[in-house]
Amino acid sequence: MKRLAIALVVLSVVLAGCNAPVDIGADATADTTTPSDTTAATDATTSESSTTDESDGAPPDPEEDVIGWEDGVWHNESIDVDQSDGLTDEEIEAFVSRAMARVEHIREKEFKERVPVEVVPRSEYANQSANSSTPKAQSDWNNQVWEALFISSESRNVSEELSTFYSTGVGGYYSPTEDAIVIISDDPDTPVISNATLVHELQHALQDQYFDLSQDKYNAPTQDGSLAGDGIVEGDANYVEYVYRDYCTNGTWDCVATPASDGGAGGEFNFGIYVTIFNPYADGPNYVSELKQAGGWDLVDDVMRNPPQSTETVIHARTPDEAEEPAPIEYEDTATDGWTTFENQGVDGYDTVGEVSIYSMLWYASYPESAGGLGLDIVDWRALLSADGEFDLYDYESEASAGWANDRVYPYTSPDSDEDGYVWVTTWDSEQDAQEFRDAYQQILDGLGAEQVGENTYRVSGNEYADAFRVVIDGKRVVVVNGPTVDAVDALKPEYAPNGTNTSVAGTATAITGTPGVVASTTATVAAPSVAVVA
Repeated sequence: MKRLAIALVVLSVVLAGCNAPVDIGADATADTTTPSDTTAATDATTSESSTTDESDGAPPDPEEDVIGWEDGVWHNESIDVDQSDGLTDEEIEAFVSRAMARVEHIREKEFKERVPVEVVPRSEYANQSANSSTPKAQSDWNNQVWEALFISSESRNVSEELSTFYSTGVGGYYSPTEDAIVIISDDPDTPVISNATLVHELQHALQDQYFDLSQDKYNAPTQDGSLAGDGIVEGDANYVEYVYRDYCTNGTWDCVATPASDGGAGGEFNFGIYVTIFNPYADGPNYVSELKQAGGWDLVDDVMRNPPQSTETVIHARTPDEAEEPAPIEYEDTATDGWTTFENQGVDGYDTVGEVSIYSMLWYASYPESAGGLGLDIVDWRALLSADGEFDLYDYESEASAGWANDRVYPYTSPDSDEDGYVWVTTWDSEQDAQEFRDAYQQILDGLGAEQVGENTYRVSGNEYADAFRVVIDGKRVVVVNGPTVDAVDALKPEYAPNGTNTSVAGTATAITGTPGVVASTTATVAAPSVAVVA
């Protein structure tokens, strides 16, 4: 357990900034160290004073700009940069030039223009992050989405949890609106920049120059769509970063050594949240690798132009020909007693959490109670680290989450009592898949001490998830209705109440137009639209 906790802490600090006053957050001071490769904790074991390049002498400068050469520096050329006492402006310029050349060399694509790099004090970034607030309705809506996953209860504020962490853990970000990289430094007078952070953010800059990351298609309105889009955006950047790291560690290239740092954010944080939002960084590189093997960089570029619609595609590394469209879901709002959806949040009030979030729900419920989870025997929580692909960090597959076809979480609020609830409609590829999810969900309720108080109806008491639940399965569909009391559950979905006129999940629902999770988020979004994370 201790090993996984340490791994998650290290990995979580590379995630993008959340609710920060930026377009794209970024990698933290600790680089993207993997749990199985502790030798990669620093960018290189050698300094620039020793030359281990592909050639001792750089070739002559070309007559025009070419791939692998930027501002007078070749990708395999040594540079006189030593950041043991911080970087000067001249060293930053050389460092960035060569890094751009190396990104070009790996990605086989030419930068259209130089990428500016600015250094700002961490205190300034933290103040900006602290001053960015989330409207109450948006926060309440988002909290209900995470509560439906049993990852964060309504007594917590997910936006604040993420914002606090990132204000201390982010090392830099790329902003599409400014077309620039911002490095966050504890001491801006003597800044240091890790190769991993610089290369990762430069790849985002390259993406932006060719694909325009500010487009709406990179801002999916649902959690699943956002994380899916980040699977290609972050996967591409992390793939380049990993190849770059390999060249540094195997001696192909000299790399500027980064001074040791205790890096990372302090304080408590929720591993369930971070396992969820880390998926694009964990499965994304493998997804890009599979795309590249299937169709080269041209296919990767095609997917950048048309991001995947669901995390299911990224988790299972499916090419566009193999990817499945989310199944249509019919839903009619039949709530009574003043219960209403948050019509201005998400997509017509709903969010789609997707396969990755459902896996994270099951994983977190299985995570040892002493570390914040429930410690249930639903999935093998250690299996998260069992991925064996060259670019695959985590294994996000389980029987109870595989077979996902679509879902919609509708958070509700009751103005009269200021209470919250939700209706979560899920649909699966087969009846067996639906039953496996239903059984796993029942295990969570049992683990929370739920008491059955009626047909398909349960009450949880004495903990942060104290509520009433109704769980209805009908063929390939499973619907969860949640409210503070059984009466509230009856009011939220009267047709499922004991005296309701409908017992089936589909009921007399009318189709809601629009495709859920249509496109991906700009650059790594987190959890719900109210908590944007980009890197």
